[in-house]
Amino acid sequence: MTEDNEKWLVIVNPKASIGKAERDWPQIKQFLENEGIDFDFLITQHQGHAIELVRDNITENGYRKVVAVGGDGTNNEVINGIFTQQRFPTEEITMGIIPIGTGNDWRRTFGFNIDHQENVKILKAGHTFKHDIGKVTYYNHGDPQVRYFLNAAGTGLDEAVCNSTNLMKQQGKGGSARYMLNVAKCLFKFDCIHIQLEVDDQLVLDDEILSLSLGNCRFNGGGMMMMPNAVPNDGIFDITAIRKVGIPKFAANIGNIYDGTFIKKLKEVSTFRGRKIRIVSIPSHTLNLETEGENLTNSPFDFEMLQQSINMVVPEKHPF
Repeated sequence: MTEDNEKWLVIVNPKASIGKAERDWPQIKQFLENEGIDFDFLITQHQGHAIELVRDNITENGYRKVVAVGGDGTNNEVINGIFTQQRFPTEEITMGIIPIGTGNDWRRTFGFNIDHQENVKILKAGHTFKHDIGKVTYYNHGDPQVRYFLNAAGTGLDEAVCNSTNLMKQQGKGGSARYMLNVAKCLFKFDCIHIQLEVDDQLVLDDEILSLSLGNCRFNGGGMMMMPNAVPNDGIFDITAIRKVGIPKFAANIGNIYDGTFIKKLKEVSTFRGRKIRIVSIPSHTLNLETEGENLTNSPFDFEMLQQSINMVVPEKHPF
């Protein structure tokens, strides 16, 4: 095992945004070099590879600074690599991002734009934010599994749209227009599901839902402000549940979902806050979850918050 490594470890997902990351990487690499940032880089080869690369290189090579070049899914894999290594406490690790991807929901909360040169300058400036991380335990064929997430998770329509979008990406298709088409298609064919939601050991919802989102940050689903009051370092999950609602009414409020005002305008919406969350499907059947574009199965889902457990590089001016 080597001594601590002061270089940045840059993880590049070439498939992010239907190959845009691969096309943009030479320019990003040049910007990093121009700023005098000392770094090594690795290119992912398959889904889940970033988890392995980050975990192994922190453990064996002593990196304590990691950059994700990709979308929310890349961020998620990097986070899971960081939180499954055992060499350093995660509070001693710093993570930066160069956002490229279809959703890019985490960067919206902190006000990143998509200018690579500016985001490299943010990385160089090195302003950090002690960020909460969500942890969920789920059951894959009855075996308990754990996943960590930086931004948000969702079930119901949220997960169905995510799954459809992932299939679309595998076919080399993407873009915001296709994403919205996926939302419309899933909305028309999705059947509401009956769940029980417990917050801090109290049953707060026992009803059919169209969708449920929870997280540390404000955006999910490609720019929808699902948790408009979320604060990423307060140790509390914000939860938004949309109960059964007619398609015309839901469609008429799409704009309000993107600016967060739907939580006040739709009577079918309930919001909750808590540190410990449990979601169970009623009656018991397969209920899937998505965490930053990664599909997980199945319930019950048990969430806990790891408060201020990683240092995220963010713009000097941000909402928090």
